[in-house]
Amino acid sequence: MQMSADGKQMLLRAGAELGLELEPHLTRFALLFDLLTTANQNLNLTAIRDESGIVYKHFIDSLSCLRYSGFTSGLSVIDVGTGAGFPGLPLAVVRSDIRFDLLDATQKKIGFVTKAIQNLALPNAQALWGRAEDLGRQSVKRETYGAALTRAVAALAVTAELTLPLVQVGGFVLVQKGAEVMGEVAEAQGAVRKLGGVLEEVIHLKLPGTGDTRHLIILRKVEHTPPQYPRKPGVPAKNPLS
Repeated sequence: MQMSADGKQMLLRAGAELGLELEPHLTRFALLFDLLTTANQNLNLTAIRDESGIVYKHFIDSLSCLRYSGFTSGLSVIDVGTGAGFPGLPLAVVRSDIRFDLLDATQKKIGFVTKAIQNLALPNAQALWGRAEDLGRQSVKRETYGAALTRAVAALAVTAELTLPLVQVGGFVLVQKGAEVMGEVAEAQGAVRKLGGVLEEVIHLKLPGTGDTRHLIILRKVEHTPPQYPRKPGVPAKNPLS
């Protein structure tokens, strides 16, 4: 399924609302749309199947991360629980000056992301198959990233345990959430502190094209994560830190 002329205009207009000039990247976004819709017929990668949904809720929602000013050139970023490649793939398309690792535990999704990276010719991106709990305990990856991203993977306390161990002291975690977040933020404060982080800010925005409420929760890594974290796979979700 190819992206229509209307779909391309939707993308350009919504990008402009975010302050982004997407015209130079339109060919890659059209190809990503084609790859995703074709693969989704067999692999069931995403429940969002209509053109406007993919443009706004996958492409533009991913790019809304750039409303945060911390994405500096040369940054090394891990997208935890990337699924079919969001937010990592659209960000890698637009920010060729940043390195992205896209992590997911579902093999078919990482298979798609690998193919997409190859077809889109993105030298600044690579796909990783595995669990964040395991990766965060590996010395070659622990506290090596300048930033971690995740899109509504789990409750904030759980997300913090999956991401903060991967980030360097001084780095940040950006968590994409929907409308109701402040209660969750308050509940997660103790867990975030235990993991070496602090809440830096919560950015409120309306998603261009839909008006849906979104929040970007920014956690700053201020101390090394204690060696007992992250706990074994599945434990953070079953028994969240408090």
